[in-house]
Amino acid sequence: MDTTLNNFTIQVATVNGSGSQSANLVLLRSIFNMGIPCNGKNLFPSNIAGLPTWFTIRVDERGYACRRRDVDICVAMNENTIDADVNELAPGSVLIYNEALAYRPRREDLVVYPCPFTALAGKVTTEPKLKKLLTNMVYVGLLQELLGLDPAAVEQAVQKQFARKAKAVSLNLGALKEGVAFAREKLTKRDAFKVERRNLTAGKILIEGNAASALGALFGGCTVCAWYPITPSSSLPEAFIDLAGKHRHDKDGKATYAVIQAEDEIASLGMVLGAGWAGARAMTSTSGPGISLMTEFAGLAYYTETPGVVFDVQRAGPSTGLPTRTAQGDILKVACLSHGDTQHIVLMPASVEECFSFGMEAFDLADRFQTPVFVLTDLDLGMNVWMSDPFRYPEKPFDRGKVLSASDLERIGKFERYRDVDGDGIPYRTLPGNPHPLASWFARGSGHNEAAQYTEKPGDYKRKLERLARKFETAKSRVPAPIVTNGGDGEVGLLAYGTSHWAVLESCDQLAALGIKTDYARLRALPMSDAVEQFLASHRRVYVIEQNQSGQMMALLRMHFPAHAGKLRSILHYDGMPLDAATVTEQIAACEKESAN
Repeated sequence: MDTTLNNFTIQVATVNGSGSQSANLVLLRSIFNMGIPCNGKNLFPSNIAGLPTWFTIRVDERGYACRRRDVDICVAMNENTIDADVNELAPGSVLIYNEALAYRPRREDLVVYPCPFTALAGKVTTEPKLKKLLTNMVYVGLLQELLGLDPAAVEQAVQKQFARKAKAVSLNLGALKEGVAFAREKLTKRDAFKVERRNLTAGKILIEGNAASALGALFGGCTVCAWYPITPSSSLPEAFIDLAGKHRHDKDGKATYAVIQAEDEIASLGMVLGAGWAGARAMTSTSGPGISLMTEFAGLAYYTETPGVVFDVQRAGPSTGLPTRTAQGDILKVACLSHGDTQHIVLMPASVEECFSFGMEAFDLADRFQTPVFVLTDLDLGMNVWMSDPFRYPEKPFDRGKVLSASDLERIGKFERYRDVDGDGIPYRTLPGNPHPLASWFARGSGHNEAAQYTEKPGDYKRKLERLARKFETAKSRVPAPIVTNGGDGEVGLLAYGTSHWAVLESCDQLAALGIKTDYARLRALPMSDAVEQFLASHRRVYVIEQNQSGQMMALLRMHFPAHAGKLRSILHYDGMPLDAATVTEQIAACEKESAN
């Protein structure tokens, strides 16, 4: 039997609220502690408890990080889904199931390991609630033995998961030992999957995207967070609350930050804009339904030129949609959020490192361009565990943009809030508290001229819109540029953004193995720079890969670059699951075959 080393997926099927998350994270971190690249994806229901949930760990020493369709090892702990879970397994896969379930395997093309998980947990404790929790840790012990996990790496993971809880550490280690002992004494290994220590994770970290975004906001100088809970963004402000509670205090211990749970998403953005108008760096976090509610305030901020940052952790819509599934369905709405002619700066991180760095940069951009800045992640990035290099400590001071002090006003002798002095579309502003007599101005959402005075004159309104458009053009050179990887011959280009990146990376290698050479451009921000048009111009066909049904990014590309619209082709994925490489490869290969005929 050939050994499959450091390249497989494990899926644990259980029920929401069963306490399996701790065990799954211990398993993930145990593999990580052995120097093997891995990440974890949690598929969970939108109710509180009782419905099916799955946690999938991809182990891949090459570093591929997107979802794989196939499951190599299934740990079946849910009686209600075990038939479906088993039916989806490919021949040769491993099935590990709890003998306490009313199930007997009927497939002979699987490697099956039954285990009395519940009974083994009962050897560690007789307390019903603890027994239920420890049942999960028993399967970690069984996998430790079957896969060859280093016991020291597993114990280290347990210690980290239950830090400062000595009793929990002891109980969970006891459950682990029961799983190891059962596998060693009662099971004969008949599968090919093994782990072997590597040195590929040294110095790296495991973190969720929402936590990384919160850390970026903290380092970006955010001192005001107004939010309303919504899946999958709630853990972002929750993480910010924890971080600010540790690091945002003056020398006397007084908090130097404010966190407000608003009555709804509309109010939360209103509070952010009030804070931004007053000179604070402020943010909110939401998802698609909240974005819909924020429409009017987004327009107010754009038109009055008030800074603020909105983190949009996208989920599947429309309406309530699938609250715990991922998508890239907000890009078209956010790009032009509000009525009238509106264009927003949008950042699109693809990794937890970019969640951190874009989380910081968003506040500089909001201040520099005096406008709301949207950071678009998604559930896959925000709520799942990703491996990353450590985040770099910021080396630059904050960019507060064009803010005039009292001494500035005294020196220049004149101030008109909305006058474009420098030709870049960005006016100067003053902040409340500036004592100079010239500092005051009126922020209104209705028509206004360069001096912030009310007007309905056609010329004034036209100049205002043209200046805002000019400001958006200026932003092209300041937002994160696209990253272009050249590996083809100019025939086929791939274009993607956000978490689609990880599937496209792997797909590029798969396509190369099929003889299809590709170049790849990853968009990271709106407005799109000239480099995007250059990429489109230099390829005969460009496949736009995104996770929505309507091809929203392709619509934006066609709108901004109509001369190249005919060469754009959509590769779409919209079932709520994270995009996998095979989906990209199969669609592109089929299109290329058709183009060749």
